[in-house]
Amino acid sequence: MAITLQQIADLAGVSRGTVDRALNNRGRIKPEVEQRIKKIAKDVGYKPSRAGRALAMAKKNIKIGVILQLAQTPFMKDVLIGLKAAKLEAESFGASVKIHKINGVNPTEVIQIMEKMKSEKFNGIALSPSQDNLLIKLIDKFSQEYNIPIITFNSDLENTARLCFIGQNAVKSGQTAAGLMGEITNGQGQIIIISGHEENPSLQQRADGFNREISISYPQINNLGIRYAYDDDWVAEKITDEILDKYPNLKGIYITGSGVLGVCKSLQKANKIKDIKIIANDFINDNIQLLSNGTINFLIGQDAYTQGYQSIMLLFYKLFDNKNPDSKFAYTDIVIKNRFNI
Repeated sequence: MAITLQQIADLAGVSRGTVDRALNNRGRIKPEVEQRIKKIAKDVGYKPSRAGRALAMAKKNIKIGVILQLAQTPFMKDVLIGLKAAKLEAESFGASVKIHKINGVNPTEVIQIMEKMKSEKFNGIALSPSQDNLLIKLIDKFSQEYNIPIITFNSDLENTARLCFIGQNAVKSGQTAAGLMGEITNGQGQIIIISGHEENPSLQQRADGFNREISISYPQINNLGIRYAYDDDWVAEKITDEILDKYPNLKGIYITGSGVLGVCKSLQKANKIKDIKIIANDFINDNIQLLSNGTINFLIGQDAYTQGYQSIMLLFYKLFDNKNPDSKFAYTDIVIKNRFNI
């Protein structure tokens, strides 16, 4: 039988209204009393009813907005699956969630959508940001002046007043890739990075972590730097064609984001699959197939579903229960796959 608020009130020696205020963080109660009530509720396994939560949510009229950049990329399509699952869950409690998709990187459009959400009285926003000074200032303004909490996911703008970041520790991911690259090339030869958009903070942090670890741990490797393919397979293919022509003895390529199909197509044309080691990111279908057939040596995963799902749900908890995330950084696991454990 479910525990009721009145039963908790009887155990705590307070009124039912006091229990309601304590469990819903509504104030007007002594801190020590609130703590005692919450401990009793936890000890007896109290769970608020779904109907009750939905009614309370309807009264609050909570609106959550999501802005998803690079929506056309395979990885972000997986993030969208998590977003849609969280949208269904939050809306089942009476909240409303609106997801805006942007193809490519367009901070101007992000800013326009944020301003529109403010005018439409959205209570919180989750977004995948890009490096842009105006966007940085606006995140701070929303968080501090408008009291509209912002959660970033997939990529982060760390030095802002955002509530928290959900995603991979990109620097450590890059360091992980460097360690793998150093081992499979025996710490020798020429390597290069192919990245997406220069404005994507996550991709830049991966490259920074990779470069730093290569220089420290594998000084005999000749790191040729970074090229940008803008998450476009055709551009990635043409860049790789040029690289192979200029550096015929290339030993490794680290792909920080999208463009994997283009790189691999170039290698196949040049008959270089067995000669050049490839480390890429994300467990999307095309990448898994290339890993399985030996074209890619390693894939590094970052849990797309969780990034999407948690970005909405943490806002939900904040707006409904006034519960802050446990940390400013909700890092997802860094998972390494090769063709034997995919």
